[in-house]
Amino acid sequence: MIFIRNFITLLSVLLVVLLFSSCRKLDKEGPATATVSIKVNHSRSSSRMAGTITSFTAAVDTELIALVPDNTTFNQQYLSLENRYQFALTDLSNDTVTLTVPLDTGIKIYSYAYIGDSYTLSELKNTAIRAEQFGETNSFTISSGDTSKEVSLKYFFPAQMGGSIQGIELSLSTAVTTLAGTGSSGSADGTGTAASFGATYGGITSDGTNLYTADYNSSKIRKIVIDNGTVTTLAGSTSFKGPIGITTDGTNLYVVEFTGQRIRQIIIDNGTVTTLAGSGTATVTGQSPDGTGTAASFNNALDITTDGTNLYVADGSNNLIRQIVISTGVVTTLAGSGSGSSSNGTGTAASFNRPWGITTDGTNLYVSEYNGHNIRQIVIDNGTVTTLAGSGSSGSVNGTGTAASFNAPMGITTDGTNLYVAEYTGHNIRQIVIDNGTVTTLAGSGSSGSADLTGTEASFNRPSGVTTDGNDLYVIDNSNYLIRKIE
Repeated sequence: MIFIRNFITLLSVLLVVLLFSSCRKLDKEGPATATVSIKVNHSRSSSRMAGTITSFTAAVDTELIALVPDNTTFNQQYLSLENRYQFALTDLSNDTVTLTVPLDTGIKIYSYAYIGDSYTLSELKNTAIRAEQFGETNSFTISSGDTSKEVSLKYFFPAQMGGSIQGIELSLSTAVTTLAGTGSSGSADGTGTAASFGATYGGITSDGTNLYTADYNSSKIRKIVIDNGTVTTLAGSTSFKGPIGITTDGTNLYVVEFTGQRIRQIIIDNGTVTTLAGSGTATVTGQSPDGTGTAASFNNALDITTDGTNLYVADGSNNLIRQIVISTGVVTTLAGSGSGSSSNGTGTAASFNRPWGITTDGTNLYVSEYNGHNIRQIVIDNGTVTTLAGSGSSGSVNGTGTAASFNAPMGITTDGTNLYVAEYTGHNIRQIVIDNGTVTTLAGSGSSGSADLTGTEASFNRPSGVTTDGNDLYVIDNSNYLIRKIE
């Protein structure tokens, strides 16, 4: 009796929602299908992924779709758990619906189908969505009276790659806000505008839940909780000498020391710091900088990224791109002749002019040249270097490939489809479509300032670093001493 009463109550709730959302029966002459996208946010410490996008196409005969965690009974009691989960119910005439569930539960999908003169709630079988099903496509059937409709369900989970969360192309309104920072130099922990930062010069990374910055001035590694802007000190200050570049694989942080000439490793869970590579002394002219662990050397390295197996370092004053095997500490030179120029080629036949920012999608590296004003692409497997975008002359001109220009590009990140570049002297955040090299200005007026506005109406003062959590961009606004967010 309780089950029947709950089921009747549920149908009543759904009918109210239906009447409220559409106030009509389904137009049978409408389009054949409708697409629904589901955004799932979670925080499972073992994966440190930021979220997932799930999409499927359903026949519009199925007017309403309900989505719930698969460990939850879909009844009136569930609907009342407002503080635990979000209940998602969508009219398929709409395009999107958002549901928040823990990753370790998965998702079940219910259809609310129009049959004759009434609506019937039914669970879609074999539709639980979980992380281990990454990349798979499920097909299932919605039965509506005597008619059966086949539905294809495709989903994927973004990956920790390149020091950010990748796999889902960002959809940004370009609204710029301030996440943390007083606007004055300092090193105080706190929440939002109660915290302060020193000059950071590009060092920012994300595991999807938190941001981590290399605070150059205070020689500290700072942690910022994305949800609320709470800033704490994870490690430092006597442990580091000029920390400047930083990346993460979700378990560890890897930090470049500009003046310390070392690559440091930090275990996120406990803050333990060790030296992975670097002698502590800059490379001497004519000396081979390659070697294992502390036998290798760097010369004012600036940034670092990882594919989970190797680290890749923009060795600034050496004008080289270096590779470090994480498990062994073996350091080799992947690309660069050592001369300060911008020539394409393979391995040491190519050259860079002050390589600064570096990121990877697992197949290629993308490098910003501070002095060369270019964005370079390196095929990891063979070290082939090409110019993706940039004329080689200072400017902030939008265009495609070498028709575009940059003004001292520094920090760089990717969502797997686009690159995002912090233009230090240009005071802009630029976007590059990887497939064709098309460059546009995402945010920034081109003049120094600190306005929280939208797109080119917003302003930055020497932005130096950029990362993404898979949903938004986060910018080191260096000379404003702020962490900015682009939604």
